[in-house]
Amino acid sequence: MRTETASRARRRGRGVSARAPAGPGPRRRGRGGPAGLSRPLSRRTFPSEQPPELEGEIFDSVKPGLSAFADRPKQGAETVRELLEVAKESVPAGSWKRTPVVLKATAGLRLLPDHKARALLSEVREVLEKSPFLVPEDGVSIMDGSYEGSRPAATARTAASVTGQLRGQNPQTVGTLDLGGASTQITFRPRLQGTLDQTPSDHLTSFEMFNSTYELYTHSYLGFGLKAARLAILGALDAEGASGRTFRSSCLPRRLEAEWHFAGVRYRYGGSPEGATGFEACYAEAARVVRGKLHRPAEIRRGGAFYAFSYYYDRAVDARLIDEDKGGTLQVRDFERKAREACERSGPPRSGSPFLCMDLSYIAALLKEGFGFEDTTVLQLTKKVNDVETGWALGATFHLLQSLGLSR
Repeated sequence: MRTETASRARRRGRGVSARAPAGPGPRRRGRGGPAGLSRPLSRRTFPSEQPPELEGEIFDSVKPGLSAFADRPKQGAETVRELLEVAKESVPAGSWKRTPVVLKATAGLRLLPDHKARALLSEVREVLEKSPFLVPEDGVSIMDGSYEGSRPAATARTAASVTGQLRGQNPQTVGTLDLGGASTQITFRPRLQGTLDQTPSDHLTSFEMFNSTYELYTHSYLGFGLKAARLAILGALDAEGASGRTFRSSCLPRRLEAEWHFAGVRYRYGGSPEGATGFEACYAEAARVVRGKLHRPAEIRRGGAFYAFSYYYDRAVDARLIDEDKGGTLQVRDFERKAREACERSGPPRSGSPFLCMDLSYIAALLKEGFGFEDTTVLQLTKKVNDVETGWALGATFHLLQSLGLSR
């Protein structure tokens, strides 16, 4: 959940927005990630005719995300109640009644059966409406793919990344890559007219933010997040009757037999007792998932700054490519190099996850075969840019404040 306190010379606007992404996982507090609820607290000043200026920020999160509670909606809603308590500590009591609170669910809930998703959102709305905050009419909803890929994701990943840079003499924007559990997003500001001319219309958008208009290339691909990709590689993503079946992949240890829960379904999976194993076989499986299915904008092969978040970051940490707290810089080929090491390593995986070989191979294939990045493309992996937490909920809050007329 994200709490924003916005102020101008004569007006103040406060907003609370929550994200409800995909995925089961260990419950954690204080670390953002691809699967969970986040609540950063920011104070931003809005001088007349000037972009926002960050004054301070507090970040909080709870995992797993709402989709992990597909069969326990009341318990899922309790995670939101906990975050509301933190918000109450952060927002002055005198401002509660005029502080809007919003929950936007992403791809994880879109993958759930409709009745389970609606049950979760109903329980969440009940929790929010019992809070002292203001709940807008559309305050609890599931974003569709185009919305996730444009306004919240694009605004957050672009605006949060460049908040500090917007004030400079030569403002620069950066491209962003986000890899969640159920979907993946790419966003950048085109520099070439050819990109605008050759790109499908549903991959282009424009939005206004703080008296500026931005033209963006942005798209959200449902079913291409890391956990959905695992199912696709296993052949289980669209399989009917998962119960009783064991799905196998050359990406997994040959003797592995295990279970995994995703989007309210239990899957049995394991390695291939016969046939090829190792990186080459695994990469081929991963490449089949993405090859020819994603738009490949030619402009990104010309270079440019790209930041990568969420599971890009987490798997880079697991592969010891970057520092867990500080992040770092790497090239696309580094993911392939570490995938090769993980797939060829004997014994238990270093990260403790049997999916490390598969995950790293998929990330390498997604970047190269899917989006078309070069091996030498440089990626900056970080959780903060200019000391700003890079969660997309910041952008959702910008949009919320503008829609309520509180950012002008």
